Amino acid sequence: MHFDFTDDQHEIKRTARDLLASRSPFARVREAAEGGERDEALWRELCELGWPGIAVSERHGGHGLGSVELGVLLEELGYACAVTPLLGTVLAALAIEHGGSDAQRERWLPRLSSGELTGALGRAGGVVADAPGAGVIVLLDDAGGGRLLAGDEAEVEATVTIDPTRAYGRVAGGGEPLGGDVAAARDRATVAVAAELVGICQRALELTTAYVKERRQFDTPIGAFQAISHRCAEMLKQTEQARSATYFAAWAADAAPERLAEGAAMAMAAAGDAGRTVTASAIQAHGGIGFTWEADVHWLYKRAQLDAQLLGGPGHQRAQLARMLAARVAA
Repeated sequence: MHFDFTDDQHEIKRTARDLLASRSPFARVREAAEGGERDEALWRELCELGWPGIAVSERHGGHGLGSVELGVLLEELGYACAVTPLLGTVLAALAIEHGGSDAQRERWLPRLSSGELTGALGRAGGVVADAPGAGVIVLLDDAGGGRLLAGDEAEVEATVTIDPTRAYGRVAGGGEPLGGDVAAARDRATVAVAAELVGICQRALELTTAYVKERRQFDTPIGAFQAISHRCAEMLKQTEQARSATYFAAWAADAAPERLAEGAAMAMAAAGDAGRTVTASAIQAHGGIGFTWEADVHWLYKRAQLDAQLLGGPGHQRAQLARMLAARVAA
């Protein structure tokens, strides 16, 4: 059995890694975040490449690829901590594609997949990523329903968070109910957020291992000390756990949809915990410099804290898993 990416998926990953490394280094992330603006030049380039529509059907102007390909792309977005509205846009497109009515798909998906409009998705009453300025916003409620609001009809209150690399807001307004399978839409969106967290963890791990090999105390790289090496090993373990759970869920979304709900909950439980603890460990392993504004690891830490809670944190996901297990045993 083959568990690796296909050649096409590897090519998506390589292309995304190379492009974001050249267009969105941490110096550019810092410039955009400190200026309180998104990277418009990068966003235009991503739209030209068709990234917002990677998982949108070809009928609606997208590439028609699957959740694994989307996960690969979002992992690289998290790795770069890029200051673009890509996450909110693809989440809104996922929700409308899988949870919307035919009329909603026809109205919104072509413009989302081209990047003409940006989108946002979040929990009703919570902080919604990429909501300020979004052309369409999808709100999911705890009862399993959802509604769609046009950007000019929504009341969006911009919200300052610890993460300046992304715009956040609280959304009010009536909107219209989603006309499709809202549960599947929520699960696919959850997997997508987990994929970004995997990329954040991977970058934090790489920055940390590079630093502890160079930083020396008593003429010895600090990575040789047991406390540091054990911390890095734990970071690697949590990153790989999150990656395995996330790509299982992404596979299930397209190949075994009856397992998607379980997979999505496992993915966010693992990735949410990993995102918060791996980035915190990265700061700790960097020592005194890790707490300074000049260090880059804090960008990853801040984004991870918000991502981990966007669609229900690890505790919420474990409760979901417990309910699924209880229902299975009762049956």
